[in-house]
Amino acid sequence: MRLAGAVALTCTSAHARIRLNTTNAGIPGRHCREGPRTMTKTIIITGASDGIGAAAARRLSADGHRIVVVGRSDSKTADIAKEIGAKHYVADFADLSQVRGLADDLLAAYPSIDVLANNAGGIMGARTLTVDGHEMTFQVNHLAPFLLTTLLMPSLVAGKATVIQTASLAARIYGKFDIDDLQNAHDYAPQTAYGNAKLANILFTRELQRRYADQGLSAVSFHPGVVGTSFANDTTHVMRFLYHGPLKRMLTITADKGADQLVWLAEGIPGTTFEPGGYYESKKLAKKVNPDANDAILARLLWERSAALV
Repeated sequence: MRLAGAVALTCTSAHARIRLNTTNAGIPGRHCREGPRTMTKTIIITGASDGIGAAAARRLSADGHRIVVVGRSDSKTADIAKEIGAKHYVADFADLSQVRGLADDLLAAYPSIDVLANNAGGIMGARTLTVDGHEMTFQVNHLAPFLLTTLLMPSLVAGKATVIQTASLAARIYGKFDIDDLQNAHDYAPQTAYGNAKLANILFTRELQRRYADQGLSAVSFHPGVVGTSFANDTTHVMRFLYHGPLKRMLTITADKGADQLVWLAEGIPGTTFEPGGYYESKKLAKKVNPDANDAILARLLWERSAALV
């Protein structure tokens, strides 16, 4: 949609190709030319109060999209939303009643959603149970976004949405998936629980695509890289040292760089930019994955077990 008196410009920066009005032209480092304006998308991003979620929210907002910021911290979520002029909602994914409340609010406010980025998650410390009785890692990383996605289905179908899962290379490195032990009750280790949860993200993506492709939905998952954010703050695993120790700058990338694929997928065209149902690393379909990631029967069973738990 073109604004009165505005000229649509196609601009290239160091990290993104964007379109903006003449009022934004002339920004150092950007080279602009006239071109057609891209469609404004309604994009909901969870885990958007910090890290790659916040970075993606800033960039997608700058590209002219309607961003909805969802986070756990009231103050941090509000700050990001104020910075980019967006609406915001607060929900703790360790409490499924808050996820249901969030879904109700989003359905009422947004009858059509173009992109849902399920980005919230993290690695935990000692095994703990949520108020819902589920293992924390499993619920926060998989069960809560599964519930949110299924509850938002009317708006997602209306918008023929792209549903993005922030997965991780940890699915291949640490994942030891047991469909009969989704709660990580046996031989618990923080990294294994996290790897299993990220593998669940990939399996959920594949099954979501299978179930809803004929209704116009497109699902995709990706590994953002080893990003130097507040991730792993709460874990006792060696990952805490990697993300927050003296070698952080050498071994991690910035949140803005980590957000590259999320922005790319959110603005992309299913079937052209990316293959629906796929798992991506560095904007390419991952070649090395956990063998379970391609198990269609396991993906179906995970969906059924997850639906029974929520």
